[in-house]
Amino acid sequence: MANIAPFRALRYDPQRVSLSQVVTQPYDKISPDMQRKYYAASPYNLVRVILGQTHPGDNSQQNVYARAAASFHDWRRQGIFLQDAEPSLYVYSQRFSMPNAKVEAERRAFIALGRVEDYPAGVVFRHEQTLAKPKADRLDLLRATRAHFGQIFMLYSDNGEIEALLSPDGLPIIEVTDEYGVLHRAWKVSDSGVINLITGNMRDKKLIIADGHHRYETALNYRNERRSTAAAAATGAPRESSAETSLLRPNHGEDAPYEMAMMTFVNMNSRGLVILPTHRVVHGLAAFSAESLAAGARAYFTVDEIDASIDAPRAITTLREAGASGTALLAVTASRVYLMHSPKALGSQAFAGLSSRQQALDVVQLHKCLLQTVLKLSEESIRDQKNITYVREAAEAMAQVRGGNANVAFLMNPAGVEQVREIALSGEVMPQKSTDFYPKLLSGLTIYALE
Repeated sequence: MANIAPFRALRYDPQRVSLSQVVTQPYDKISPDMQRKYYAASPYNLVRVILGQTHPGDNSQQNVYARAAASFHDWRRQGIFLQDAEPSLYVYSQRFSMPNAKVEAERRAFIALGRVEDYPAGVVFRHEQTLAKPKADRLDLLRATRAHFGQIFMLYSDNGEIEALLSPDGLPIIEVTDEYGVLHRAWKVSDSGVINLITGNMRDKKLIIADGHHRYETALNYRNERRSTAAAAATGAPRESSAETSLLRPNHGEDAPYEMAMMTFVNMNSRGLVILPTHRVVHGLAAFSAESLAAGARAYFTVDEIDASIDAPRAITTLREAGASGTALLAVTASRVYLMHSPKALGSQAFAGLSSRQQALDVVQLHKCLLQTVLKLSEESIRDQKNITYVREAAEAMAQVRGGNANVAFLMNPAGVEQVREIALSGEVMPQKSTDFYPKLLSGLTIYALE
């Protein structure tokens, strides 16, 4: 059962700061150049908390996490944030145009607290694997600040009943346009009747993590830590209840703040739900040749050589048309371009241990057949991005190869929403960077402080 609850969000006070100068993209989408720009934008920019700059003398006591906590607590004392007086849900609208397109769309969601559930409980499902290093980093930040600043992007399936309740009246309490031209707006919903309808309708939903796998598992790890601490304190405390012991052990049990995390909930049947492809650029291979790649790939796909001068728009069109009937990958090298389609090796040893659902994914076929088998990249190398980078724009991926900075770019079609649903609900996972849900949810629109 999905347990959803309203909360009293901390929000930047628009009388104290300009929202456009303090909110950010998710921490894992912030490049070093973006980090510098965010720092320059405002002394209260959230990047100073969620992705602070390292200093030469950093140590176990003085570091990015200590500075994050100090900044956050100092800003609270200064009144940079205001806190809503009553528990609320927040309707969240994003109006956007697709990259390199003029068609405008809207994605409507709501922000609330969601109970952090272990995966075996069958309430929350993942679709991608996670890495230990990012989770350790986020856990250190959560320990230091005791607050959630970014959204965990959750998908649910509904026939529109919940979305029909997400049509608030009046002016938004939040309105900001980000650096990609996406208009973000939010309205507060404090009416208990509406809140009860939404939370009631969500009770039977299964939740799929779209974005934020590392943050979700960080919330799980933090919850487990706090549970252990609370249990140890309870073991040594008097059994009888009193005002004093209540102060010593506040908000433990299933209602403890750390049992919840801040989430944004999106109907996966909504027309505003968009998944973009993430192209793979392979570099640093000393013995690479286009001819060897094509020869190796023919054991797994039908390989057609196409016009080597193809540009990005035509490449995407070619991919889309070829992918309408199944798998399609485009391999762009400095001198040749190959369309790879009609897979031949499904069910072979290359896919050992993978279900038919996983084998049907373009990204799995790319990783297993081409990256690991033909190009001999190890799973560790791919995981640690030693010879591979992930790029959203096809033009950028192609430019890296044609500029002599990479061996080959593999262009892909995006995964389908139904594929994500089937993989997640089956308890399976996709390779990292398999999905790019667009647009991203801004960090700092609402903040969930645990204390």
